[in-house]
Amino acid sequence: MTAPAQRPDDLDTARQVIADEAAGLAALSRGLDGDFSRAVEAIRAAPGRVIVSGMGKSGHIARKIAATLASTGTPASFVHPAEASHGDLGMISRGDVVLVLSNSGETPELADLVAHTRRFGIPLIGVAARAASTLMKQADIGIVLPAMAEACGIGVVPTTSTTMTLALGDAIAIALMRGRGFTAEDFRAFHPGGKLGARLARVRDLMHGAHELPLVAHDAPMADTLLAITGAGFGVVGVTDEQGGLMGIVTDGDLRRHMEGLLDHVAGEVMTPRPRTIRPDALAAEALAQMNERKITCLFVVDEADAGRRPLGILHIHDCLRAGVA
Repeated sequence: MTAPAQRPDDLDTARQVIADEAAGLAALSRGLDGDFSRAVEAIRAAPGRVIVSGMGKSGHIARKIAATLASTGTPASFVHPAEASHGDLGMISRGDVVLVLSNSGETPELADLVAHTRRFGIPLIGVAARAASTLMKQADIGIVLPAMAEACGIGVVPTTSTTMTLALGDAIAIALMRGRGFTAEDFRAFHPGGKLGARLARVRDLMHGAHELPLVAHDAPMADTLLAITGAGFGVVGVTDEQGGLMGIVTDGDLRRHMEGLLDHVAGEVMTPRPRTIRPDALAAEALAQMNERKITCLFVVDEADAGRRPLGILHIHDCLRAGVA
C-alpha cells in the first residue's frame, strides 16, 4: 500500500517562495539597462498623464503602479483594457504616455489599446517577459522581465513575475520622484488623511496660536502666574522678557520646588530658563519624540531665525495624540 504523500512544511514553503521571488528581483536589477532610462525619460517628457494598463493579475499590479505614480507627483490613471475597447480609449489622448504590462506580451484584450496608441502616435512602453512578443514589437520602448520561474512550483501562478513587475513600477515612480525633487511636504499634500498624513503633519498645523499662549512677564507676581497656568489649561506658562522673547517656563515641577514662600516670588525667580522649544516647520512626530524623551507635555513654538525668541504658539502632547501622530 502506497504511503500518503507528506504535506510540505508551511514555513519551508514560505521561505522557498520568498527566496524565488527575491532571486527574480535580483535578476531584474541586474538586467536593467538603457531601456529603463528611456522609459523614465519618456514619462518625464510627457505633458499629459501616464496611462497604466494590464489584464488579470497584471491589471492588479497596474492599478498599484498608477496609484504610486499619482501619489508621488506623476499624474497617472489605470485604464482597464476591456473597458478601453468599449469607450475608455477616449481617456487616452495625445500628450499621454501608455505603460502596458503583460507577462506573455500576447494578451488579446490589449490589442485595441495598443492599436489606439499606434494610430494617434501616443508613446507606448511595454513590459513583458518575451522580447519577441506582439506587445514588445509594437512598443516604442520595451522593458524585458528576466526569464525566472514562478514561485508556485507548477509554473502557472503569477508570483515571481508580478513581484518583479511591481518592483519595476516602484523603481520608475521613485526615479521620477527623485528627479523632480519631490519632498515629504509634497507627499503629504496627496496624503492628508490617515496615518501617513498624521506622521507628516507639521507643528504649525497642530499648535495653538498666539491668542491661546499662556504667557507672563518675568516680573509677574506668582499669584498672577498661577492664574495664567490654571486659566490656559496647558499646565505651564511661558515667561517673557521686556521684548516679548521667551526666556523661561514655569511648570508644576517648578512650583513644587519653590513651594515654601511661593507667593513671595515673581515668575522669573521660579522659572526654568531657556526651555526646550520646537520650530513651526518641524514634523509633529519630531515634537512628540522630544516630549517623550524629556518627559514633558508641552513645547513652545519658536522660529529659530528669530533672535528675540518670540513665541508663536504652543503644542501639547494631546494635540499630537488626537491627530494620530503617535
